[in-house]
Amino acid sequence: MRVGVHVVNFSFPTPELGPMLREVGTVADEVGLDNLSVMDHYFQLEFMGRAEDPMLEAYTTLGFLAAATRDVELQVVMTGVTYRYPGLLAKIVATLDVLSGGRAALGIGAAWYEREHLALGVPFPPVAERFERLEETLQIVLQMWSDDDGPYDGAHYRLAETICSPRPLQTPRPPIMIGGGGERKTLRLVAQYADACNLFANPDQGTAPIAAKLDVLREHCDRLGTDYDAIAKTVLYSAHVGVDGSGVEEMLAHSEELAGLGVTEIHLMPHTGDPAQFLRMLGTGPLDRLHQL
Repeated sequence: MRVGVHVVNFSFPTPELGPMLREVGTVADEVGLDNLSVMDHYFQLEFMGRAEDPMLEAYTTLGFLAAATRDVELQVVMTGVTYRYPGLLAKIVATLDVLSGGRAALGIGAAWYEREHLALGVPFPPVAERFERLEETLQIVLQMWSDDDGPYDGAHYRLAETICSPRPLQTPRPPIMIGGGGERKTLRLVAQYADACNLFANPDQGTAPIAAKLDVLREHCDRLGTDYDAIAKTVLYSAHVGVDGSGVEEMLAHSEELAGLGVTEIHLMPHTGDPAQFLRMLGTGPLDRLHQL
């Protein structure tokens, strides 16, 4: 099983944020982490702290981490479709891929945090429109990363040209992960456009919810004629795992059950404390055990 760490806590004195993230990148490579990600938010989430708590812009942060790492894959979990015009998003991720030596992944979703949209003047369309924009964004990104430099004409976005130079280093392109478990829209988009899905996992709920979502994904793939087995099944683990190792055994047991469903990647969140120390804790054994699943 591949392992990612999703950095969500930036509550450090401002002068320490750069050195902290540089250390996170160094340790991520040292322990053999597969994926390092950050959130696409401008305010801290209210169920994790206060909106006023420190939060860094996601792609600027990944650009910094690209220079502070050598091996780990870099990703936003998940890019909010409302925050960037699709052509510019394709250019941003292509730039990250080039400058990181081919280590970028695009994680994307329909966006949801209304407060930060309203606060910063970002349009927040109704949910149906956000999903329409998500589908058009996926189409645009795929076209930008292809040999087709021609126009794109959609209901929400119209591009006269889809030139992206330099192109991403990865062949055929950076992987695309769609976050969320909506059965009618989100999982259909995964089946049609994505290389990976990302679902929420919590041991308190068991594996039945994940199994049910994967069954729906398989149905969409069958209907669309796409390969279910070619789509990576990934989860964002929402239960507590502490810097001190608390919750690790429960996480490992749940991961083993998820692997039995075909899940091949888990993303862990150090909700509090120093994320570099969290990575060091994983490197003392839990990371190897996950890799063996």
